[in-house]
Amino acid sequence: MPITNNDILMMADAVSREKELDKEVIFNAIEAALATATRKWHPGEIDARVSVHRTTGDYDTYRIWEVIDDEEEIEYADRQISLSEARKNDPTLNAGDQIEVPMEKVEFGRIAAQAAKQVIMQKVREAERHQIAERYKDRFGTLISGTVKRLDHGNAIVDLGDTESLLPRGEMIPREGLRPGDRIRALLKKIDVEARGPQLILTRLSPQFLIELFKLEVPEAGEGIIEILGAARDPGSRAKISVRTKDPNIDPVGACVGIRGSRVQSVSNEIAGERVDIIVHSDNIAEFVVQALAPADVESIIIDEDQKSIDVVVLEENQARAIGRNGQNVRLASALTEWRLDIMTDKEAQQKQDAEQKELIEKFMSLLNIDENTAIILYQEGFNTLEEIAYVPKQELLEIEEFEEDLVEELRNRAQDNLLTSAIARQESMEPSEDLLTMDGMTEEIARSLAQGGVRTMADLADCALDEVLDIVAIDQENASQLIMTARAPWFEETQNG
Repeated sequence: MPITNNDILMMADAVSREKELDKEVIFNAIEAALATATRKWHPGEIDARVSVHRTTGDYDTYRIWEVIDDEEEIEYADRQISLSEARKNDPTLNAGDQIEVPMEKVEFGRIAAQAAKQVIMQKVREAERHQIAERYKDRFGTLISGTVKRLDHGNAIVDLGDTESLLPRGEMIPREGLRPGDRIRALLKKIDVEARGPQLILTRLSPQFLIELFKLEVPEAGEGIIEILGAARDPGSRAKISVRTKDPNIDPVGACVGIRGSRVQSVSNEIAGERVDIIVHSDNIAEFVVQALAPADVESIIIDEDQKSIDVVVLEENQARAIGRNGQNVRLASALTEWRLDIMTDKEAQQKQDAEQKELIEKFMSLLNIDENTAIILYQEGFNTLEEIAYVPKQELLEIEEFEEDLVEELRNRAQDNLLTSAIARQESMEPSEDLLTMDGMTEEIARSLAQGGVRTMADLADCALDEVLDIVAIDQENASQLIMTARAPWFEETQNG
């Protein structure tokens, strides 16, 4: 039974209402379906377009011809036409243009109608997926609530009401044992437009998921009165969050814990019993680290700002507690503070300090050509670098009881000379070689940029991949490729001579 004009109008109206899609989307899908069926019906490999009249349901069919330059070979005779032939009817045409010629409408029978329906449904599914992506694109990193609909190979399909989402097994809290019918919350992690199944990907492992749960359970956090500045998790086991308040009359920890622990317990219940430590954030990193390592007691800390690491000194009986089972406590504290934390006993700290002292004293003796006693005095007075010796006010060195003015002057001169020699050596190591500077196609600016990036010679450039060069110097891909090939020219000459 063929498709009638009324069938087309009814189909557009029904599908639009059922799928809550714009009717124009349905008409576009119907046109694509009818064009596909037309191409299948025609014996040749033609191209076709169908235009449906939105009010009557009637449709016009056009055969499409691509105009090909006379110098090109026609590969598809059923849908390509030479420029000279096309200009017989329209002198304004150019190569690359398309010609649409009205053709007889096809009466679609049952099989053709079924094929058309499949194309329509495919277009509708694409439109639905686009609609879902648009609806959720602004909800990345926010909480999503839904019901576990079913489990598929360990993954949970979660019904959100208006669509389905996927909670992969690798994004579930270990050993939480979700079952169909469970009501859960998760964080929207990704929208996968290429996925064949649900395109909304959820996670329950993200530290941000924990933060969003507290914002939901603690009104002061949701309103911004309490700030949750960070979180670190060992999902399903233990977590730490850092908080602070803008209102001095509010205890941020107490507010997050709630009366008799009700608020933190609600969060813990949502994440499979995960225990949450709530820590007051401090801009003083020493204080913050001590808080983050609770319940362990800290004796002292040694901060290395250059390496962004901290040695945390504890009594030997407290070391296990500070580290935690399988390193959990120190790992979470390190993630929360964003500093590398090394837990050590006072004995280990002393051994490390002695080793560093010995290394620094030997360095001063070697670079400044001084005896051990002088190097020890410098260390004991708090000097740790040549820069400090070379450029601190002269009076500071003169205040050292054992140092006379002549010795101070000599130490400063030697330190400055050593620093200057090192700077010259570094500069020379970053200068481009003569063969790189004089290479065909090379400019001095490009050569110096390459040298700054560690590419000093033609041989260095020849060993580089295209991406490596583009990362170092801001030139176009074609120029970079040509320079590399020029640098590699000696390789090919050696191969030919060999």
